[in-house]
Amino acid sequence: MRVRVRLFATYREIVGRGDLPWTLSEGGTLGDLLEDLLAEHPGLKPHRGSMLLAVNREFATRDVRLRPGDEVAMMPPVSGGAP
Repeated sequence: MRVRVRLFATYREIVGRGDLPWTLSEGGTLGDLLEDLLAEHPGLKPHRGSMLLAVNREFATRDVRLRPGDEVAMMPPVSGGAP
């Protein structure tokens, strides 16, 4: 099945683009996609534990099953701002 992966900030810089079409097996989970992505882009591995993950604009855990056409977003943790 095909899904769309959107990468933000540092992750986009590491991969070299912010939007990736991705193919994974039917019934695949967000965790499966993440492991495949880390294998193809090892520069992301140091960020594995801190990634914020969303499916169709809703934060999600790695056990969420993906469906064809889903949009997966991977964002670094947000920090900073005005005091």
